[in-house]
Amino acid sequence: MTEATRFARPLGGDRVPSRGERARSALQLADLIYHATVRHLRRDHGNAVIGLMLNILQTVVFVMAFFFMFSLLGLRGTAIRGDFLLYIMSGVFLFMTHTKAMSAVVGAEGPASPMMKHAPMNPIVAISAAALSSLYIQVLSMVVVLWVYHAAFVPITIHDPVGAMGMVLLAWFSGVAIGMVFYALKPWIPDVVKVVAQVYSRANMIASGKMFVANAMPGYILAFFTWNPLFHTIDQARGYIFLNYNPHFSSVSYPLYLSIGLMFLGLMGEFYTRRTASLSWEAKR
Repeated sequence: MTEATRFARPLGGDRVPSRGERARSALQLADLIYHATVRHLRRDHGNAVIGLMLNILQTVVFVMAFFFMFSLLGLRGTAIRGDFLLYIMSGVFLFMTHTKAMSAVVGAEGPASPMMKHAPMNPIVAISAAALSSLYIQVLSMVVVLWVYHAAFVPITIHDPVGAMGMVLLAWFSGVAIGMVFYALKPWIPDVVKVVAQVYSRANMIASGKMFVANAMPGYILAFFTWNPLFHTIDQARGYIFLNYNPHFSSVSYPLYLSIGLMFLGLMGEFYTRRTASLSWEAKR
């Protein structure tokens, strides 16, 4: 055997998996994530339809609460010219998608969970299942609410549906990325992470900017919102939804790059935590 051939072999003499084997492994992983997602959807409520209806009811309550608040305070004039209820729904939908995704990832089974004793299960599958189940239930709730409003009350028109849906996915992805950071820290400081995650969710009631538009905010107030990726996604979504609004003080790149960075940070933290996890940690949760 020549020296070039010797160094070309894989370390340890392991055989390189063929393309078919890699495809089969990917399909098996996708199937595992699918079943874990279904399990996660049924975890909170055994009946999937009732679980969906409860989430829709929560969304409607949020929308109506903000609708009456804007009406009573006389703030309807500060909204974008167009369907006022659609303006409120655009903020509520993205806020709930972001917050629910973060909460789902933080609450996913950790490396010391009893579920991890089952051979194919691992934390990445648990995280993927939690994130996808959150996206599924939120998108389905959003479609049902919009369809009922369009069919039963007022026909609505979305200027760029593809761009608006892209912002929904970006709000979900940013929630998953922030949740990943909390998830990696949770086994080390569970009580602190729980409090910080709750504070972040509550703060987004205001800091998400779903009650305002960036173009109408003074510069000294805008500085308190621009750190938040959800603020950018909501403002950009309204630019895609409404023909008469063109966002100037928000961007798509900031929440995207920030979310990618936080995702990598969370994955590195989760990998390190998984290597040092112990069964006694599960008692801290």
